[in-house]
Amino acid sequence: MNTTALPARTEVAIVGAGPAGLALAVTLAASGIDFVVLDKLAEGANTSRAAVVHARTLEVLDELGASEELIARGVQVTQFAVRDGSRRLMTVPFDKLPTPHPYTLMVPQYETESVLLARLRALGGDVHRPHEVTSVVQDEDGVTLTTSTGQTLRAGYVVGTDGMHSTVREAAGIGFTGSAYAESFVLADVVMDWAPGPSEVSLTFGTAGLTVVAPLPNDHYRVVATVDTAPESPDLAFVQQLLDERAPGQAKVTGLAWSSRFRVHHRVADNFRAGRMLLAGDAAHVHSPAGGQGMNTGIQDGYALGRAFATGQLDGYEARRRPIAQRVVAFTDRMTRIATTRGPIARGARNIALPLLGHMGLPKKLATELAELDYR
Repeated sequence: MNTTALPARTEVAIVGAGPAGLALAVTLAASGIDFVVLDKLAEGANTSRAAVVHARTLEVLDELGASEELIARGVQVTQFAVRDGSRRLMTVPFDKLPTPHPYTLMVPQYETESVLLARLRALGGDVHRPHEVTSVVQDEDGVTLTTSTGQTLRAGYVVGTDGMHSTVREAAGIGFTGSAYAESFVLADVVMDWAPGPSEVSLTFGTAGLTVVAPLPNDHYRVVATVDTAPESPDLAFVQQLLDERAPGQAKVTGLAWSSRFRVHHRVADNFRAGRMLLAGDAAHVHSPAGGQGMNTGIQDGYALGRAFATGQLDGYEARRRPIAQRVVAFTDRMTRIATTRGPIARGARNIALPLLGHMGLPKKLATELAELDYR
């Protein structure tokens, strides 16, 4: 933890040390641009919602010198299986994608943050903690940030990578258009015997909702499921019952590492820039976890914004990244609504259509979209 006092000024102030903020900081550090990263937490989180790193993000991490270590910490998965109950509807393959990384890397978000932070420190940077930014005011010449302890930092620009409830976005007066899904999501990292095994990510449709099971390192699995009601911290018995109902006979949960219940929104900031104030990551867009694209899009935001600072092309940042955010939000929303369809007629039509489309090139298109290779 870096508890040193803040400097008086910097060129770029980054508020939030999650994956997007760290990716931006590493990009700036590699470009020799002065910056300060502030985060309100005393230390980085050791639990996380994100667990998927897609191919395009790994390409970005190649550029940042951070991919090799992260790949060593993760599990490579080459296919997603789409099911309705026990019936396989479609297989989405990643192993033929035109990329140096033809797979999806399953690794907890705290590992991704750890690797990015180590790379940042290797380049001479660090995160200033704990510093909660409570006020951001811009003028013609720069931006003044004030923390909860009364310290101030003067910057040429400020970037909000401070999440859905972004202080920077609110200070900039930028709207966050969208809404919340009716369902809650349960997330749990578990140890279990899982019949499909660790070689694929399973997306299972059902009348009760969507259930995703994905392998993690150290023989753990990530379970994500839509539910009508759930306790704030689901216990082992709750997760076992959920899997018994949605994947009968396929799962025996023997350990629970972490669990949470959360609501999911689909929103995109009306602008990614207001003068000297910019947004990236969850401060700029949030969406369904279907497909695991949230953290990936944020890391790519951070890299793109860092390159924009380095090349003097800030004016092009929003034009490049906001349409991508809109596309990701729309895509994940369609996936979520298709997966959570409960009407018997709509479910029947979906379950007939998907196997047919599986023979018509859709799986490759889905893999490319999920891997975000079209966003290069």
